[in-house]
Amino acid sequence: MVKKHITCDIENYIAILQIDNPPANELSSKVINELSNTLDLLAERKDVKVIIITGKGRFFCTGVDINEIAEIKSTEDSQEFRLRGRRLVNKMLNSQKPLIAAINNVCLGGGLELAMACHIRVATVNARLGLPEITFGILPGFGGIRLLKGLVGRGKAIEMILTGEKVLAKDIKEFGLVNHVVSGNKLIPETKAIAEAIAEKGFIAASSALRMTMHDCIKGFEKEPKAESTVFDKIYETEDWRERVSEFLEKRKT
Repeated sequence: MVKKHITCDIENYIAILQIDNPPANELSSKVINELSNTLDLLAERKDVKVIIITGKGRFFCTGVDINEIAEIKSTEDSQEFRLRGRRLVNKMLNSQKPLIAAINNVCLGGGLELAMACHIRVATVNARLGLPEITFGILPGFGGIRLLKGLVGRGKAIEMILTGEKVLAKDIKEFGLVNHVVSGNKLIPETKAIAEAIAEKGFIAASSALRMTMHDCIKGFEKEPKAESTVFDKIYETEDWRERVSEFLEKRKT
């Protein structure tokens, strides 16, 4: 039997999706594909008005699977990797049904890009968020630079991306990266309360308001400058990132 990496529970017009890819809910290709397919199915269901995405266990999502990155051998591989994630993020940004990220604990790299693609973010007080890709000699590939800049402003985005720092949700809330910060045991109840307040509204009005509010963000995201993709792909033609990734994997084995 093929293991599912995305679980789905539906109640009172709210779907709760859990990323279940132990040990740290890495965003592997299988997880990306399954999440994308699940969102497609939920988009057609009349009994779903709001979608909550969270992680099972102690992590929201620690980012893309480093083992998959290590397997990149060519520009074609890097393009396929990047575009797979960007298509998912674009689908989420364009969703007619509001997406709420319930961020439990660690939310890094591709995981944060996933959370930023949601329309609302609720995080536990000590959740750690960041885009640490530069530590591995690479850049956020799923649109994270554009999304982070849009949420926290250019100055803070530059600081977070260049240092690869992991910030606490309670410390970054003032910059707008998260909407709400709550204690761990209140994460799902508080997130469901927001979802319920949205679900009770008329779906056409809510989806129209969402589309209008997201218009500028979506327009900018879809018009990715060619230079951005070129820079990303050229990084994978160097040996610097490969050495850093190999060093990380060796340390993890010990």
